[in-house]
Amino acid sequence: MRLPLRWLSEYVDLSLSHRELAERLTIAGIEVGEIIASAGDWEGITVAQVVDVACHPNADRLVLATVDLGNGERQTVVCGAPNVAAGQKVPFAAAGVRLIDGHTGKPAVLKSAVIRGVQSAGMICSEKELGLSDEHEGILVLDEGAPLGLPLASFLGEVVFDLEVTPNRPDLLSIVGVAREVAALTGQPLREPSLEHKEVGPQITGRVKVEIPDPDLCPRYCAALIEGVRVAESPSWLQERLISAGMRPINNVVDITNYVMLELGQPLHAFDFAKIRRKRIIVRRAEPGEKINFLDGTERELLSDMLVIADAEVPLALAGVMGGLESEVDPETTTVLLESANFYAPNIRRTSQALKLRSDASSRFEKGLSRQLPPIAAQRAVKLILELCGGRAAKGLADEFPGKQRDMRVTLTQERLRRILGIEVATAQVRQILTSLGFSCRWVPPDRFVVRVPYWRTDVAIPDDVIEEIARIIGYDQLPTSLLRGELPTAWPQTRYRLRERVADALAAAGLQEVISYSLTSLDTLAKVLAPEELAVNRPLRIANPMSREAEYARTTLRASLLGTLAANARTNTGLLALFERGRVYLPQVDDLPQEVESVGAVVSGRRPDRWGQPTGDPVGFYDAKAYMERLLSVLGVSPEVQEAVDYAYLPGRTAAVLVDGRQVGLVGQIHPRVAAAFDIEAEVAMFELNLDALLPHIPPTVHYHPVPLFPSVEEDLAVVVPDGVAAGEALSIIRSFPLVRRASIFDVYTGPPVPEGRKSLAFSLSFQASEHTLTDAEVSRQRQHIIERLRRELGAELRA
Repeated sequence: MRLPLRWLSEYVDLSLSHRELAERLTIAGIEVGEIIASAGDWEGITVAQVVDVACHPNADRLVLATVDLGNGERQTVVCGAPNVAAGQKVPFAAAGVRLIDGHTGKPAVLKSAVIRGVQSAGMICSEKELGLSDEHEGILVLDEGAPLGLPLASFLGEVVFDLEVTPNRPDLLSIVGVAREVAALTGQPLREPSLEHKEVGPQITGRVKVEIPDPDLCPRYCAALIEGVRVAESPSWLQERLISAGMRPINNVVDITNYVMLELGQPLHAFDFAKIRRKRIIVRRAEPGEKINFLDGTERELLSDMLVIADAEVPLALAGVMGGLESEVDPETTTVLLESANFYAPNIRRTSQALKLRSDASSRFEKGLSRQLPPIAAQRAVKLILELCGGRAAKGLADEFPGKQRDMRVTLTQERLRRILGIEVATAQVRQILTSLGFSCRWVPPDRFVVRVPYWRTDVAIPDDVIEEIARIIGYDQLPTSLLRGELPTAWPQTRYRLRERVADALAAAGLQEVISYSLTSLDTLAKVLAPEELAVNRPLRIANPMSREAEYARTTLRASLLGTLAANARTNTGLLALFERGRVYLPQVDDLPQEVESVGAVVSGRRPDRWGQPTGDPVGFYDAKAYMERLLSVLGVSPEVQEAVDYAYLPGRTAAVLVDGRQVGLVGQIHPRVAAAFDIEAEVAMFELNLDALLPHIPPTVHYHPVPLFPSVEEDLAVVVPDGVAAGEALSIIRSFPLVRRASIFDVYTGPPVPEGRKSLAFSLSFQASEHTLTDAEVSRQRQHIIERLRRELGAELRA
């Protein structure tokens, strides 16, 4: 929100410079995102009054001007301007202020100086020194009404704060709302705008009928009637204020509704009363297929859950969002019906998003405005219309209020206040702070406050909200730092969290890069990696309020996000790509919430790098993904087995199930070219997926220490010929079961001559080692022979010649 300081100063005196004020507001939780100064940097320049002008004792063209600075201080400076005179309001700069040098035209810092034997520690400024013009012959004389002591930037020119208002503070989307905060922070009195006006027309009762068939969407609707209005251009001061706040002037009636919205935070809308059929206002849900021509020139079809303001026949406006052309105020309008209402915030937000139609009104309504505000804003707008547009106001308001609420009262104890802030706050200070913010506070001995929340603070409902208000005004920077006190809660082990972190550390150490993606996706994306029958049987969970079609369903696998990320990076990276993601997937359950499963997945593609990091030309594939998977499980202390498997997303014959203690915990394999092509990936891609929840029970709770071997190992290779149907993993399991085998791995699988048809050659690298002594050749030979015999007996293996 744009906050012009000159407008703000109408409601509260600004005793701080605009930079000091911005800092105080930001510390109090009202962030000033940007300071826009239209008249230059006048930091430290204030409005002063010349109280005396005397001749300089040593110069005929110079005078000694004594100025009142407005803070009880007076300052005498040497001045050479011919137009300086007692009684003038002037801009005054003290020593140390940055100005434009009147002679060089360049910025300079004003310094204290002795001029013709007289000390001068300040300056009465000309237009050139302020950067307003090249006029330097005389000083700038301000209007007599300029407030003494006020920063010049707040009176002359315009300084605008661009506020970053949080959604829970709709009261700060108004000038008066911010003025209340400034008054509380600086101790200055608040001047609220006048609502008094004459009502000389007939009673509004019977002339306008307001009906609210849907009170759940419209808790309150107020209408005022003004006859004899002259629609014309707004006066310049009103146009300037709207422009400085970022709004475009239209005509005096519409400008007043916008002015009051900015001033009080309550959106208003003006109807041409002559265009309202049968003089009835009906606040109802839209009928199916109903359309409105909006003020922005577009026509939109409405949905049945949208709220409209209608007359007896047609809709006139979309409640809380935008008015329609049907009842627009134009130069021919003479009677205005003024709407000031309260609408259900979530409905306004849904309506605005559904139609992609946002306005200043909808941005306020969707944050939840007070139900007490509509009649106040209506009376303020009627007063301004009578002053600027003429006419006669009907007596009273048409006020339908089906959503009446009791005043909010909060009980706050001193013990809670002390516990949250960590300091003792005096009872008198608590009452003073809350009163300055508009709360009423009653002390109930021995230890509590009963606080009545003002109507405009819709965000305050519990004791801690009141404590926050006290802390803001004291200043968060003024609260002392203290150590935590009290008994620390028991730290329960977070096994799933620790496993997630161990997995990430292990994969990152192995050279993979972690990616993070959204847990929401679309059916089209899931259909690329899951079989149609699987999607049909286990349909993913659809969220109730999707932000877009691409984020409509909870993901049931990490495959799609990993392949999508790989595809995006493969366009610019021709080397090795090795990515992993850890996160939850959501498996649907009948008549219940989805099962949230901790998972990890990894993809590899591209070409292996050489020792210098350059691609060697060898593409990575199944065995690379398997190696990363085995490295991870090794770090976790788990020994996996792999068995051939089939899955929609993987290439048959290059897919394996990962088993631990006979239970499947994941998959590893090469992605099917059909699936890769769906993501525009041309290179070979390998992947592994692990269910961490299924893996967790198999991870050893403690680390077992194995001493460093004291005796050397014997390294040998072993090649055997086995039937085609025998898996290499079966042979490895047998070999590793022998006590002297320290390590065993397969390094070659071969089919073809001279190996007979229907059989294949498996080559293993073996490491024999004993922990108590150095192995002899005879011991190794006997162990090797036992291995061959068992492989022959169980797998039909023969030693390859």
